[in-house]
Amino acid sequence: MGVYVLGIAGASGAPYARRVLEQMLSAGHQVKAVITNAGRKVLEVEESLVLTGNTEADTPVLLDWARAAGHESNLELYHHKDVASPIASGSFPVDGMAVVPCSGGTLGRIAHGISNGLLERAADVCLKERRRLVLVPREMPLGLIHLRNMTAVTEAGAIVLPASPGFYHRPSGIDDLVDMVAGRILASLGIESPVMKPWLGPEPSSYSEEGNQ
Repeated sequence: MGVYVLGIAGASGAPYARRVLEQMLSAGHQVKAVITNAGRKVLEVEESLVLTGNTEADTPVLLDWARAAGHESNLELYHHKDVASPIASGSFPVDGMAVVPCSGGTLGRIAHGISNGLLERAADVCLKERRRLVLVPREMPLGLIHLRNMTAVTEAGAIVLPASPGFYHRPSGIDDLVDMVAGRILASLGIESPVMKPWLGPEPSSYSEEGNQ
């Protein structure tokens, strides 16, 4: 099993983070999570999940939210200012990192090597150590600064994966849309997941020329 860092920043998209965390833990991977202050506010607004910033108190709450009770030993939550944590050093091996969602400000700081806290530092470590880094922005419309920052992180080795679900799988509800984005995030990290449904071509149509002649 792998070791992955999951960062949650202050952009809309908390359901994507929940699904990614759930799938990582249920597959038996070790997850090192870090949530910014703005990320906690988004979790509260979008998911009614109130976190205190106390990692010991917040860990079981986070597990319940991710529907991953029983995986306590696989999740380690770090304070966003704990720059002395293992994931702040390139000497600590991880298999990859995803920032879900990734705010425009977080993207900009990562693009320019500015580490205001643990999340940006952990991302910086992934870039300098040539490890997988997936950034999931959800801004619209995109400004020139956002686009230039996306180019910069891509040139540095990151994967920019906008939270833009498709409709060719004919989603029947919001969960299907969340699963599509979460599945692509996990696949970009090299994690197999049942929520990732590869495109196998269109389903046979109920419409036939013969029946409509």
